[in-house]
Amino acid sequence: MRHYATIFKTVKTLDVVRYGDVGPGKPGSVLTITFEIDGQEFMGLNGGPHFKFNEAISFVVNCQTQAEVDELWEKLSAGGSKSQCGWLKDKFGVSWQIVPVSLVELLHTDDAAATGRMLAALMKMTKLDIAELKRAYDGC
Repeated sequence: MRHYATIFKTVKTLDVVRYGDVGPGKPGSVLTITFEIDGQEFMGLNGGPHFKFNEAISFVVNCQTQAEVDELWEKLSAGGSKSQCGWLKDKFGVSWQIVPVSLVELLHTDDAAATGRMLAALMKMTKLDIAELKRAYDGC
């Protein structure tokens, strides 16, 4: 949670539960932490290092501007890995999708040819580029 607080503008700790003497974690270490990122509530469970993250779960971050896409892309992927179509893994192995709101708007139109061009451009990208997606949609 501390790591994400350095990335997102509004992060609040809501609740922390610590292991007692019974375990299995070290007494006093965090068992669960409930926190909020930009108004969305999360709970983290310290289940130990034997549980790994995979792409079956990912967090979508809807971005208003290219600057926001760029900033979150770099900060969240630091120490992790970058993938196709706006997907990345952070340094903990958590999967994120950094998505411009305008992409969602372009997907919800009735112009199948324009949507197809835009999706073809998207499939070639790692970090999503709003201007390039719009150019592809417009056929430029």
